Amino acid sequence: MKILSLTAGAGNMYCGSCLHDNSLAAELLRQGHDVTLLPLYTPPRTEEASVSAGRVFFGGISVYMAERFPLFRRLPRALNRVLDAPKLISAFAGHGVETDPRLLGRLTVSLLRGESGHHGHEIRKLAGWLRAQPLPDVVTLPYTLLIALAEPLRRELDRPVTCSLQGEEFFLEGLQEPWKSEALALIRAQVGSVDAFVAVSRYCAGFMSRYLGIPDFKIHVVPLGIRLAGHGPRPPREDGEYRIGFLGRVAPEKGLHLLAEAYRLLRAKEGLPRTRLVAAGYLPPEHRGYLEEVRRTMDDGFEYLGELDRESKIAFLKSLDVFSMPCTYDEPKGLPVIEAMANGVPVVQPRRGSFPEMLAECGGGLLVEPDSAEALAAALAQLATDRDLAASLGRQGFHAVHRGRGIDLEAASTVEVYRSLHAARPT
Repeated sequence: MKILSLTAGAGNMYCGSCLHDNSLAAELLRQGHDVTLLPLYTPPRTEEASVSAGRVFFGGISVYMAERFPLFRRLPRALNRVLDAPKLISAFAGHGVETDPRLLGRLTVSLLRGESGHHGHEIRKLAGWLRAQPLPDVVTLPYTLLIALAEPLRRELDRPVTCSLQGEEFFLEGLQEPWKSEALALIRAQVGSVDAFVAVSRYCAGFMSRYLGIPDFKIHVVPLGIRLAGHGPRPPREDGEYRIGFLGRVAPEKGLHLLAEAYRLLRAKEGLPRTRLVAAGYLPPEHRGYLEEVRRTMDDGFEYLGELDRESKIAFLKSLDVFSMPCTYDEPKGLPVIEAMANGVPVVQPRRGSFPEMLAECGGGLLVEPDSAEALAAALAQLATDRDLAASLGRQGFHAVHRGRGIDLEAASTVEVYRSLHAARPT
């Protein structure tokens, strides 16, 4: 199939969705499909070689300036091309991209107004470029925050448009009023312009159907997969240390503070091995104080490793005895949990969001009461003392992920959705 896939770059920020968009496009290419991965806002940051097109639409500089200054909505094309140069955008993004949803309400609503908003010229620019390209069989949007592109693209290309559902509700819920209500109303009003939605989990499908008023028949569930190369059984360690790991965005909603509290409770228990908590992941500038507060409550058994490249991330996961990302919200994806299990590491996760279905499918860990450091500490202590149980859960998760959560299977299932839409088109 010929697939036009839009992805929204997040500047210098480590964005799991951006990484996954690139991995999925790379796998589709490997399977013989013709994929154009077209970045919006900024060039995407990736763990592997980027397969995205060498240009950017809705360039982050242009969009920001056009929202603030009307003059930038009428710039000559030559100047627009300068502002949309990937190297210039990357340099600008390297100084920090504002991603706090409390401050982005006005821009979000403007983009959701599509052709009638402040960025209609960007839609026309994209449509003009597409007219000179071979027609795709299907167009994919990365999330509903870009749903205003669905109708213009369907009209321009006369091809089905799909949209991923992968956790944008957290951003939307963080918007201040009146922007939150306006954004939700605009998305709900444009659901009919999308031919199919692809949800990353059953939990995500059910929630987004209710949240955005998407008919159930329009939603297809395609579980997330990962590139399995490099992931494998963790080697035995002889140092006697019990290593608890966290991998994810260092922000309150991901629950590092909760894991730190559980760690402190665990350290107070007698009869347990020497324990260490090691965290890694992207630290947004606005949450540096949050990490420092976590540090202040910890002893010398805590370590933050910062951001990790793919090779270092896998090595980090292989060094762990147990993994936890105890999110304080209903996480629809949980890619780090899948990655931990891919290396035979047992996990402890809250009973919320996509985690119950993930562990029902894969085994691989224990579920605990959400938002409870005591319940989390009890499960971590159980795995520290019952090494047979920990090893059994690790094996279950490892085999389940390597059997059913590879990016190759996700790509094949995604193409099935695209083919069904393409086949249903009138001839």
